[in-house]
Amino acid sequence: MPPPAPEQLSRTIETLYRSESGRVLATLMRLLGDLDLAEEAMHEAFAAALESWTLAGIPDKPRPWLISTARFKAIDAMRRRARFDGAQQDLVAHMESRVNDAPLEEEEIEDDRLRLIFTCCHPALPPEGQVALTLREICGLTTEEIARAFLVTPATLAQRIVRAKAKIRRPYTLQAAIAAVHAEAESIAATDWRQIVALYNQLVRIQPSPVVHLNRAVAIAMRDGPEAGLTHIDAVLEHGELANYYLAHSARAEMCRRLGRTAEARSSYEKALVLTQQEPERQFLQERIRQLK
Repeated sequence: MPPPAPEQLSRTIETLYRSESGRVLATLMRLLGDLDLAEEAMHEAFAAALESWTLAGIPDKPRPWLISTARFKAIDAMRRRARFDGAQQDLVAHMESRVNDAPLEEEEIEDDRLRLIFTCCHPALPPEGQVALTLREICGLTTEEIARAFLVTPATLAQRIVRAKAKIRRPYTLQAAIAAVHAEAESIAATDWRQIVALYNQLVRIQPSPVVHLNRAVAIAMRDGPEAGLTHIDAVLEHGELANYYLAHSARAEMCRRLGRTAEARSSYEKALVLTQQEPERQFLQERIRQLK
């Protein structure tokens, strides 16, 4: 496509921003786990489009071009952060690998929008923060427009958004840090489970969900042994939220199996088997049950 006139290009990019910025931002949020970094990278990508497309013309598929350009902008920003904060180098390396390897399929991009909606409406955020963030990031309203709807000043509304983003940056930085510790280890036995438990201790304070508590319990088992893990898993199951979650029963079964409590292990594996229809998981659970007979 030949390069458009500057005025036409500006109008085209404005139209693309209105129609595509939400999808671009959603995908970047999945890749980066940092809403501020995702927004910064997205805006830099649109600015780069204004310069690049003047010479090369508008690509046939502008959205993948914008996402690809934005993720390279984000990688550059992460590298700059790592130079100033040596403690972040391992985490940045993990995130860089994740960003570089991620596919950009159309279906995945649409799923990303749904993920971003759930992120903006995370129950850890106060209701006013959920609404403000959703209107800002999903609907594209300006801070001033949202403030008028809430009958508050733009400064007050901006602070709500900042606080919501900060909280989100903390259910993602910790999760990325946990993934980085796993990625660094050569094997399960070589994994720094003490560090992973410490990270989960921070995560449960920010996001005290049953699944996070379950993951923490499994990490404790890897650090302190199956008996300690079983105590924590039973405490999670007693609350009832994970009664129909097959992984909770499967985790309990594994602790019992390692402790030699065969009957309890078999019972928990059978509960897990009833609760999942996924064939690979069913085959694994059936094999575990067979081994216990």
